Amino acid sequence: MSQTAASASATTSASSVGTHTGRARWAGVALRSVQVLLALFYGIASALPKLIAHPSAVESFDKIGWGGGAMYTIGALELAGAVALLIPLLQSVAAIALSALMVGAFVVQLTAFHGQNAATPVILMVPLIAIAWARRGSNRALLGLVRRG
Repeated sequence: MSQTAASASATTSASSVGTHTGRARWAGVALRSVQVLLALFYGIASALPKLIAHPSAVESFDKIGWGGGAMYTIGALELAGAVALLIPLLQSVAAIALSALMVGAFVVQLTAFHGQNAATPVILMVPLIAIAWARRGSNRALLGLVRRG
């Protein structure tokens, strides 16, 4: 009887480990999918219009009073962040940097555009903060690499 109980216990613990591992795997896949979607958004929908001086981007930066230099700089930062979101060693730092950029975008939306679309940067920050937290181990690896270099 004790052998049967031990066998049942081993089966139960093995299945719960398998379930936990399966859930963790799916969570990792979901998080990676969000990273890819955000990278596509920042690279194509956000950075590209700024980098090609699309009239809507030019108009927005003229309204702020920042001009073309700031537009190209922010576009380049967004593109760099988009690429870095896809590089395992840089993914957490990229999410933190893009979150900081979104704080600035939120402030600009509130002040220069009277709150129009101010929710967009906040909404984008939610998955960025989740990525930064979940992938924080890459920060330790990056720091170790920088210290060795």
